[in-house]
Amino acid sequence: MGRKEIILDITENRPLKATIDVNFKGKPISEYFGINCFDDNKMKKFLSGSAYRALKKIIREGGKIDNKLAEKVAEGMKRWAISRGATHFAHWFQPLTGLTAEKHDSFLSFDRKGLPIEKFSGKNLCVGEPDASSFPSGGLRTTFEARGYTIWDPTSPAFLMESLNGSILCIPSVFLSYNGEALDKKTPLIRSMEKLSEAAVRILRLFGNKKVKRVWAAVGPEQEYFLVDKTYFNHRPDLILTGRTLFGAMPPKGQEMEDHYFGSIKERILNFMLDVEVELYKLGIPVKTRHNEVAPAQYEIAPIYEDCNIATDHNQIIMEVMRKVANRHNLALLLHEKPFLGINGSGKHNNWSLIDSEGNNLLEPGKTPHENLQFLTFLIATTKAVYKYADLLRASVATAGNDHRLGANEAPPAIISVFLGEQLTNILNNLLERKKTEFTDNDIIDLGINKLPVISKDNTDRNRTSPFAFTGNKFEFRAVGSSQSISTPNMTLNVMVCDVLNEFADKIEENLKKYNDFNTAVMEVIIEAIKETKPIYFEGNNYDPEWEKEAQRRGLPNYKTTPEALKTLLLPKNKELFIKYNVLSESEIKSRYNIFIEKYNKTINIEAETAIMMAKTIILPAVLKYQTLLANNIYSLQIAKLNSNDIIDSQSRFLNYYSKLVKDLNEKISNLENKLEKVSNIEDEEKKAEYYCKEILTAMQELRNVVDKLEEDTDDEYWTLPKYREMLYIF
Repeated sequence: MGRKEIILDITENRPLKATIDVNFKGKPISEYFGINCFDDNKMKKFLSGSAYRALKKIIREGGKIDNKLAEKVAEGMKRWAISRGATHFAHWFQPLTGLTAEKHDSFLSFDRKGLPIEKFSGKNLCVGEPDASSFPSGGLRTTFEARGYTIWDPTSPAFLMESLNGSILCIPSVFLSYNGEALDKKTPLIRSMEKLSEAAVRILRLFGNKKVKRVWAAVGPEQEYFLVDKTYFNHRPDLILTGRTLFGAMPPKGQEMEDHYFGSIKERILNFMLDVEVELYKLGIPVKTRHNEVAPAQYEIAPIYEDCNIATDHNQIIMEVMRKVANRHNLALLLHEKPFLGINGSGKHNNWSLIDSEGNNLLEPGKTPHENLQFLTFLIATTKAVYKYADLLRASVATAGNDHRLGANEAPPAIISVFLGEQLTNILNNLLERKKTEFTDNDIIDLGINKLPVISKDNTDRNRTSPFAFTGNKFEFRAVGSSQSISTPNMTLNVMVCDVLNEFADKIEENLKKYNDFNTAVMEVIIEAIKETKPIYFEGNNYDPEWEKEAQRRGLPNYKTTPEALKTLLLPKNKELFIKYNVLSESEIKSRYNIFIEKYNKTINIEAETAIMMAKTIILPAVLKYQTLLANNIYSLQIAKLNSNDIIDSQSRFLNYYSKLVKDLNEKISNLENKLEKVSNIEDEEKKAEYYCKEILTAMQELRNVVDKLEEDTDDEYWTLPKYREMLYIF
């Protein structure tokens, strides 16, 4: 199919009607929210009172589920699932691929008379045993060791995944090896949340709070994505195999007119969004916001804040649902961090805060001196954690895809810094100088050794260039990649902050022995931390080239590539952090490093092989045909014996120029092939990653430069790959 036929197919056959189930069209969201989620209301309805109370206590406070309780929950969950059309169940887990996995088992069983019945036991609910040999383990196990266990996570509600012919009961689970090692992303996240809660409660106890039993990390991930017509997608092998365009010249119009951001949403795209939202609302996922993003064909969906573990599960589900719904609309969902060169990439802004069991946001400025002192304690503990473990935080978002995005338009640079805003920065500076702060019209509050005003939230403009910005009552970690599971960044952030909160608690307890005043004991710790972490605070433009020089002078790390960043996982201080809090063992740390490096290498290798394949089988034949057309045209003019040679000379010059590009194309293909052949001689995965990063990516870019130039100079009839100007603008 040629370009004209592709565009005609899209413009004449595109779906214009929403595919939302008519049962929910026009109904209030509240009427069907959570119908496919085994939430609190379903537990009350399908469990006995005693079973409900016992399960809720374990969810709130932790603890183990005994066999008796498991049987009661399994029976209630089965009755609910079957009433909603479920025929199978699956332990839904998140292996170290970064995706999700599931193995379906039917409810079918037989009674003693051999008659078919539906059965779902407590053991079925609590434990599954999938084959673990084919999942990445990074050396935790050998390939012949197949046993692995999925274990129910009761803190994340079970849900139903609907299809045209039935539903599957999905049970959120952790995934462990035979020896109990974490083979997934959920287990370390839950461990980090437990340790963070313990440390935060310890601080609250020092502040005299006896009510709070637990503290949760609350997360709201803003999910950015691209949509293109499925017909375009199917004609782009690079999108199919790698998720990004390996070739593609920029159109005359990109995003420079700034007319897409928050613009009117196209009808076809809005239909897709409405369909997605209905599916998510039925699953109990509280998506709140939808809008056009900065780049053409780029969009965003954002939820209301939730418990970090549940938010992570829900974000994975959101990506899965969007893929399925996009397919229904003959659209392709692109989650790669940089699917189109030259315009904005996609991130996943990870909004992170701390909520106690009484519903208080610990990063919310207070109304009393005591509340503000507590707020400053948690605020500065977080910023010190970022300063102390900036390299680790950078490593948590290190992927081959994110390397294309970090530092580009709208994406934070690889240098981790913190933005607090004018008011808080002014207060912190005055605390260091031990002088009175007169920033607002509010009363000045005496904290014993200093003067501190009432702190208001939303007190400053946002800094969209900062990778880690305080935005009133939360921190926005903007460096997370759009295709990435948010589990690793949040697990890392949780354990970092946990460590510093415990450090603060130790120092406050020491200071209480020296000072008679509690405020003084706390303020001394805060001031010391502000002084130590001053290099991490930056209020300016993170894209400014001068900031890179300034950051270097401040001693801030700047790991621009994934191989560089991942090495920091193995630094003694970082390994000690994970081991100290039992979030990751030494073998689990090493395994993740091995997996991340291997994934990086495989990703670049697939991209390079795809680029060679496309260049040799799609692009080279096209340009050779066009080159032949040009030559034949000149020959025809010569046969016609035109009186003037100007026309022939002009076309000959263009043919000569074009032929040099074709020659250059052949050379760049050979260069990439030769470099790729050398990879097989490198056995060490670290050295291989460095080679891919420095040699293969450079050779791929050189090939792309030539191909993109040829695209601009080749007749559309001969260039069969859909172009940017079509994929980004024609729906």
